[in-house]
Amino acid sequence: QVQLVESGGGLVQAGGSLRLSCAVSGHIFIRYAMGWFRQAAGKEREFVATIVRSGGNTFYADSVKGRFTLSRDNAKDTVYLQMNSLKPEETAVYYCAAALFKSGGSRWSEYDSWGQGTQVTVSS
Repeated sequence: QVQLVESGGGLVQAGGSLRLSCAVSGHIFIRYAMGWFRQAAGKEREFVATIVRSGGNTFYADSVKGRFTLSRDNAKDTVYLQMNSLKPEETAVYYCAAALFKSGGSRWSEYDSWGQGTQVTVSS
């Protein structure tokens, strides 16, 4: 069974940067499209970004375009989310997700496996 472990969350000031990592184990990484979602307290989980299996294409939520960059290292079975110019309203638990033999997408239902999440707190 595939396992996803997120890391890199923490406390940052508004305008700052963080890089989240998601390490995947237990299955062949390149078979998975990968995505990131976030969920703020009292709100629904929302799509952040997704990357196809080869890493050749990415897709972002409008709210993070130009500030976040999603990448993957298929040799290290890891996906990275570089987050710049963070805003207080982006405080949330960030979740990594994997979609087996799919192209990925913006709906959480398209993903088969999820990590436990990592907290990102952006102070004003």
